[in-house]
Amino acid sequence: MRDFPGTPGTPTGLVLRISQCVFAAGSISYMVTSGGFFSYTAFCYLIAAMGLQVIWSLGLALLDTFALLRNKALRSAVLVSLFVVGDWVTATLSLAAASSAGGITVLYFSDLGHCSFAEECWRYQLSVALAFLCWIAIATSSLTTLWLLASG
Repeated sequence: MRDFPGTPGTPTGLVLRISQCVFAAGSISYMVTSGGFFSYTAFCYLIAAMGLQVIWSLGLALLDTFALLRNKALRSAVLVSLFVVGDWVTATLSLAAASSAGGITVLYFSDLGHCSFAEECWRYQLSVALAFLCWIAIATSSLTTLWLLASG
């Protein structure tokens, strides 16, 4: 297996994992600090998906950090296959959650005009934007690990 930027055990891979954690945690924090997010199922789904993303990305960031500190290669076919499956599952969940929450945000707060508190609407929109940024980072990581698996 070859070294690509963003593969597990490389500095760029660690940056991708940390950015996934930061964006997902930011999305959760903005959604939770807004008022009545629990009234909308899509927002609850976003929190659940981003919570899973934080756990997955934090675990792999710790594994990347360990590999970088010990100069170990995370290139075994079984390990990379696990990364590919986990990344694709969390990427799919993250995209679905961000899309559904984005759709509800646009429908209720822009199209129907049900947003009476400007700060609350702003927090929902920022949470959805951070969820999409998280998905971009996980999609990049998942495509890189798939490319690594295919090259091996």
